[in-house]
Amino acid sequence: MWIIFLVIIVALLLASLRQINQYQRGVLFTMGRFSQIMEPGWRLVIPVFQSFQKVDMRVKAVDVPDQRAITKDNVSVTVNAVLYYKVFDAAKAVIEVENFYYAISQYAQTTMRNIVGEVTLDELLTNREKIADRIREIVDVETDAWGLKVNNVELKDVSLPPTMERTIAKQAEAEREKRAVIINSEGEMAAAENVAKAAQILSAIPGALHLRTLQSINDISSDQSNTIVFAVPVEALRALDGFK
Repeated sequence: MWIIFLVIIVALLLASLRQINQYQRGVLFTMGRFSQIMEPGWRLVIPVFQSFQKVDMRVKAVDVPDQRAITKDNVSVTVNAVLYYKVFDAAKAVIEVENFYYAISQYAQTTMRNIVGEVTLDELLTNREKIADRIREIVDVETDAWGLKVNNVELKDVSLPPTMERTIAKQAEAEREKRAVIINSEGEMAAAENVAKAAQILSAIPGALHLRTLQSINDISSDQSNTIVFAVPVEALRALDGFK
C-alpha cells in the first residue's frame, strides 16, 4: 500500500516539474491569477490549479515587410525595415497584450508608413538614420506598457518607381556635368592668369621674347609636317632696324 502511495507521489512530482532555460522566464498563474515570475531551473507547477507560460527574454529581430507609402511630396515608395527588441517584463508581455510578437510587428508597420508620409523623398534618402531613430522612439514609447524594449530600427531598403529612378539618374548626371563645366572654367581662368603673368615678365625683360622664339623654333624642329607657319615677334623686327 505504501509503495503504491509513494509511486503516486513520485509520479505527481514528476508531472509537476517544469524546466525553464537560462534565457527564459516563466509567468505562473494560480487558479487563473498571476502569482509570480519563475526564474530559470526546475520548478514545480501543480497540475489543474496552476499553469505557466514561458517567455523568451533574448533580443528578437522583426522583419518589417515591404510597406507602400506616399511621401510628403507625393512620391510613391516601398520601404522595409528590421526592428530589434527584447522583453524586459515577462508579466506585462503576457498579461497586457495577447500576442506581443504580432502586436509589435503590426505597430512597427503602421508607424513606418506614418513617418514616411511626413517627410519628403530627399529627406527619406539622405536622413535614413534619423527617420529610423524616430520610428524606434515612437514604437518604444507605445510598447513600454507591453513590457518590451525596442533597441534599434534599421531601414533596409527604399524602392522607387522606375520613372522616378530615371529622373534621379538624370538629375545626378546633370549635377556631374555642372561640376565638370565649373572645374573646366576654373582651369581656364587659372591658365589665363598664368599666361598673363608670363606675358608681363617677357615684355619687361629685353630679349626675353626673342629667346622664347628661338625655343619655339627648337621645339618644332622635330615636327615632320611640310608647312610651318611662324609669326615673327616684333622684337626681332626691331633688331633689324640696327642694320639700316
